[in-house]
Amino acid sequence: MKCGIYLRISKEEEVLNGESNSIAGQRMIIKQFMEQQKELQLAGEWCDDGYSGITFDRPGINALLQNVYAGNIKCVIVKDLSRFGRDYIQTGKYIKYIFPKLGVRFIAVCDNYDSENSSFLEDSLLMPILNLINDAYCRDISNKVRWQQTARRKQGIYIGAFAAYGYLKSEKEHGKLVIDENVVDVIRWIFDMRIKGNSAEKIAYKLNLMKIPSPLAYKKLNKSKYTTSFAKNKYPKWSPVAVRRILSNELYTGVLLQGKDKKISYKLDIRQKIPKEEWIRVERAAEAIISKDVFEKVQAMDLRKKEMV
Repeated sequence: MKCGIYLRISKEEEVLNGESNSIAGQRMIIKQFMEQQKELQLAGEWCDDGYSGITFDRPGINALLQNVYAGNIKCVIVKDLSRFGRDYIQTGKYIKYIFPKLGVRFIAVCDNYDSENSSFLEDSLLMPILNLINDAYCRDISNKVRWQQTARRKQGIYIGAFAAYGYLKSEKEHGKLVIDENVVDVIRWIFDMRIKGNSAEKIAYKLNLMKIPSPLAYKKLNKSKYTTSFAKNKYPKWSPVAVRRILSNELYTGVLLQGKDKKISYKLDIRQKIPKEEWIRVERAAEAIISKDVFEKVQAMDLRKKEMV
């Protein structure tokens, strides 16, 4: 019987549980099981490293299911039910309806479940309960991660994936931002030009004239994985929007503002903006590039401009 083994671990589980559900650990358990089942022949392995089980929109599981539908695999093996999926409705649909209809055997090693030998009690009562528990666990781990992130933010620990232009993520101290000496003078120059009365449009024009890479171009030149839908060119130029974004960023005074949005549900990858007064604000979380006086002068200039309009 040709078998496909499936392995999965989410980023949250990796942080909270360490090696207990590691990809290597899952693989070892499954292969030890298969060695005792002589009729099972390994046809392929599919893996989703860093993906939540609450959704089935995962490259590894989709590739596995394509092979199932194509008839290339007649048995799916996972370490436990939660590796296959944590959404009890979707998981139940595959195990109770789709796989049996296709004649595909499903094995969850650590849950001691094998569809070929399962009873009515397991299919009708035990399986839905296990899937519900896995769904509840996903909600619980999501809450734990959220509270953990909130606690770290309040300590002034930076948890973003990418540092803002002008800073780097410290290699020595986790969660600490350090000044990027390559571009710090550019930021100071931008603030100085604004105080002297130059508009964002004029500042952007001069930066492009001096052939200084824009923030996104600088990331690309440094081979960062950062992407944005706003970039139309390979190395986009400075824009007035990019200049205004720098001029309004309080981080350059050493103030770290985090928690600006949140997921509306642990099951959906949709984020909701949070009111500014609820953002987590930590003073002196990073080394200042400009003084508070300079920053406040720029904000006052922009405020007067808005009032005049």
